[in-house]
Amino acid sequence: MNDRVYKLIQLVGTSSTSIEDAVNTALERAGETIRNMRWFEVVETRGAIDGNRASQWQVTIKVGFAVED
Repeated sequence: MNDRVYKLIQLVGTSSTSIEDAVNTALERAGETIRNMRWFEVVETRGAIDGNRASQWQVTIKVGFAVED
């Protein structure tokens, strides 16, 4: 069958380096237990402030993965 069904989950990744690193942190951790991840969508971006500078990034993403037959 060529038509796929996807499941959608929501994850929150954090990083003290960058938004991109926060996304990759979430994807890498999820990849330890979830197979067939295909795409992600950034839903929300937040951060912590320390000394008038961004000190921590927090990114909420939706991740779609193919449901196995």
